[in-house]
Order: sequence, then structure tokens, then C-alpha cells
Amino acid sequence: MALQVRFGGELTAGYAALAVLFPFLWLLALRISGVYDDRYIGTGSDEFRKVLNAAVSLTAALAILSYTFNTELSRVYLLLTMPTVTVIDLIVRYALRKRLHKQRALGRFLAAVLAVGPQSAVEDLVTELRRDSSHGLTVVAACLTRESPSSTVAGVPVVGGLSDVAAAVRRASVDTVAVLSSSEIDGRTLRTLAWELEKTGTDLCVAPALLDVAGPRTTVRPTAGLTLLHVDHPQLSGPRQVVKEVFDRVVAGIALVLLSPLFAALAGAIRLADHGPALFTQTRIGRDGHPFKIYKFRTMVVDAEQRLGELQASNDHDGVLFKMRHDPRITAIGARLRKWSVDELPQLINVFRGEMSLVGPRPALPDEASRYADHVRRRLVVKPGITGMWQVNGRSDLSWDETVRLDLRYVENWSFALDLQILWKTCWVIFRGSGAY
Repeated sequence: MALQVRFGGELTAGYAALAVLFPFLWLLALRISGVYDDRYIGTGSDEFRKVLNAAVSLTAALAILSYTFNTELSRVYLLLTMPTVTVIDLIVRYALRKRLHKQRALGRFLAAVLAVGPQSAVEDLVTELRRDSSHGLTVVAACLTRESPSSTVAGVPVVGGLSDVAAAVRRASVDTVAVLSSSEIDGRTLRTLAWELEKTGTDLCVAPALLDVAGPRTTVRPTAGLTLLHVDHPQLSGPRQVVKEVFDRVVAGIALVLLSPLFAALAGAIRLADHGPALFTQTRIGRDGHPFKIYKFRTMVVDAEQRLGELQASNDHDGVLFKMRHDPRITAIGARLRKWSVDELPQLINVFRGEMSLVGPRPALPDEASRYADHVRRRLVVKPGITGMWQVNGRSDLSWDETVRLDLRYVENWSFALDLQILWKTCWVIFRGSGAY
């Protein structure tokens, strides 16, 4: 395409050779960037970031070679070729990733894992990996570092102790050994285990005693012969938060202007339905525990708050939240608004005013916040959001503990790239309309 646009029918031998050579150069750039590493395929944003790195590196290499050998490579040809092949590569990889995730949900293409550690740690690992199969790992056996009368742990068979790991790897045909934090496993034991696994080609991963802390916050630093895992503090202030604040307010302002006709139409429809107010306001708890008034389109009867007490026994949710799949207070038009999350749109006003963010933890009611455990109050160190980790991972179908876990993961691992990823996923979740009631 680039050759046709730039040169039409006048194709030189040099550009014909480059057209033939280019696919191989692209594959080589991807290989050097680590795109084909099994650890990155199908999970996380590293795979996509490495594709972008490959594109930048190959563009720079071609430009340098063109300058060095004075070949005067056409800039139009280069600017057409590199962005096009990069976008196509990313789109196809995204489509293939979704296909892979569907296959993994059916139990296919999963790497067998042998978990090594104390029983409680093994149970936690099994539970975490079962939450979502998209990562491609499944625990098939366990070796406990402490004796236990149980023959299974969270449904996974116990095949021995710490000294039986190498034999268990051969018997169970596992792909990866996951070593969990345990006082029984010191540096020498881990090193010996690595030597044993080297003979079988089995991957070894070590899970530190840190939950929900993502890679960008962790770096490995060799110090005085020791391998230290350094954990950075989350970026909850500074220039990155300023960028987030500006982005939130600009997007919210533009959205409010563009959506104003829709707001007017919905407000009129709600008022015509039962002659009640179109907007519903409620006190919520924001950053650092400060209360604010949240705005939503009204989806319930006017006296919904007064009728809440008589429905508490019918709560379909655990924990401190109140949710009902078939709440009798929801109006006919309100059910449609909730299904597609349109009732949340007036919260753009809160975002524009700086009380909320586009992405963040769920805004809590004062009564909910008053019952937060100490670790749950960590959710309040950032602004609540219109959407967030829990909304793109099940919405109201999630348990209270799972909701808290996802919100805390967001707080601990916030980044602007993560915000964009959540906003992208939110569009697909809303389109499916699942988990909303």
C-alpha cells in the first residue's frame, strides 16, 4: 500500500527489495523486543507495549541506516508503513487474545502449576488463579512445606513435601513451579530447587508475600550478594495525578456538552413517567472521607429511601452493600437506564467539579464507610470513580470481598495507562449489560 501511494507504478529495485525484506525485519524487531516471550502473550499490557517498542526501534534503525548509507529512504513511505503495520499487528493480537481467553475459560491452553508452600498460601494462590483463567495458569498439585493431614488443598491434590518437588514435577508433568513465601524455604533451598528444575526445563516463579502489587511498583535490586525486591509507594500525588485531574475534567466537560441533548431527553422521559424529579442526589464519601452530593438519573420511585428499611432482609449482596436483583422500587424506565448504566452519566458533573474521577473506587455511602474495616478505608485515599476495577470485572455480581480486593488493587497500582485500559473495558461491559441491577 505504501509503495503504491508513494510511487504508483514507478517501482525501483531498491524499494522492491525493501518491500520483500520488510516483513522479516518486522518479525526480527518483534523478536528482539521480546514480544514472543510466553510470559507476555495473552495477558497484561506488556505485549502491546513491546509491539510499540519494536515499531519505534525499527523506525529509528531504518532512519539511521538511511542516513549512514545516504540512501534517502522516503519519509512518506516510512510514515505510511510503520504506523499501518503496528496498528494492524495490535488489532490482530487483541482479537487473538480475546479468542485465547475464551479457550482458557473452557480449560484449554492452560499451563499446569505445582504450588510449593504452606497450606494457607497454597489455598490463597489457588483461589486467586481461579478467579480469572485469562492468565493461563492452573494449579494441578501442591507440595506443602509443613505437614498436614489433608490430602487436598482447595480441591488440589497434595503430592508431597518440600523434598518431593522434583519428583512431583516429573510425575505430574507440570509446566511451572510456583514457590510461595515460607520460613522453610531459604536461599540455599530455592537455589537447589532451581538446579533440579533446570534439568527438566520447568519454569520457576517465586511469589513474594505481597498481594495485588503490580510489576511497575516492584524492582529487583542485587545488594551485597542478596536479591532484594524493592517496592515503590503508589503514585497518589505529584505530576501524574495532575495529568489525571486535567484529563478527567477536560473529558467530563466535553462529554457534558456533547451529551446535553441526551440529558434533556432522558430528564423529560423520567419526569413524564411519574412526575417526579429527573435527578437523584445522595450523599457519598469522597477522597479522604470528605462527603459530597452525587448526581444520577432517578431510576427508583420517589420514596425509595424511605422504603429501604423494609427490604434489608432481601439483600442479595454480602458485606456492607445493599443490592437486589429484582428491587421493587426500580421504575420501568429506571430498569432500562440501569441495564446500560445510563443513570450514571450525571456523575460527569461531579467529575467536572473535582469531586470524583472518571476511574476510581466505588463512591461509598456514609453508612457503608462508617463500617469499613481499617484496611478497607484505603479506598478513600483516592477520588471515587464513575467506573473502576470492579465494574469491569463483574459489577454487582461480585461479592463484597471481591469488590474490596479490586478497589484496593486499583489504589495500589494506579497509573494513567490503567485508567485508559479500564475506560476501554467499560465500553464493552456496558454493551453486554451484564451484572447491572
